[in-house]
Formats: sequence, structure tokens, C-alpha cells
Amino acid sequence: QDHVCSLPKVPFRGAPCSDAAGSQVPYATIMKQVNSSLSGLLWDEVQKAPFYEYKDSVGQFHQVWFDDPHSISLKAAYVKSRGLRGIGMWNGNSLDYSREAVAEQQTQAMWKALTP
Repeated sequence: QDHVCSLPKVPFRGAPCSDAAGSQVPYATIMKQVNSSLSGLLWDEVQKAPFYEYKDSVGQFHQVWFDDPHSISLKAAYVKSRGLRGIGMWNGNSLDYSREAVAEQQTQAMWKALTP
């Protein structure tokens, strides 16, 4: 099926989500890779999240799901509309804190999106 990626089963390692077979990719890598990916940026309306697909150097298919300022702002607005006490994001140190202008813009947009 289009845009369906199955994950192999791995043993539970004793922590939330530790049985997920994926790996973490830094936001800087995602932002550089998404534009040259097979699919370009895709959006899942159910998850309210972006993702993209690519093949690696040996031809293996990969799917990368992530949050961006738009998806984070939707989640922050949901939290606010329900009167919940807060929101956070997983591993903010994966953002790109280099001095490149584009990286600074992307990182600032991510942090700003947390406060609707």
C-alpha cells in the first residue's frame, strides 16, 4: 500500500516505546533530507503529523515521522483548548542549534509553536 511502512517486532526493553524498531533522527538531518526524499513532505491527517519516505544507499525503503512547527502548534492548541496543564516535545536537543540562518529560523519556530 502507498505510505504504509511495517515495523519489525523487537523485544520489549522495559521502557515506554522501547519495543519500537525505529531510530531517532536529528531534526537537522530531517530538514536536509526531506526535500531530496522520494516522496517529499507528506501529511497524515489522522496523526496530524508530517512524514516522508526515502530509499537508502542499498535500496532499503524508510519512512520518517516527525513534528514540525505546524504539527506542534496543532497539538499545543489542543492542549490549551482542553485546559490541560502543558505540553512538551521529545528531545528538544535534537533541533539544529548551529549558527546557520535557516537552522536558527527552524529552531525558533519549533519552540514558538509550543506556546499557542
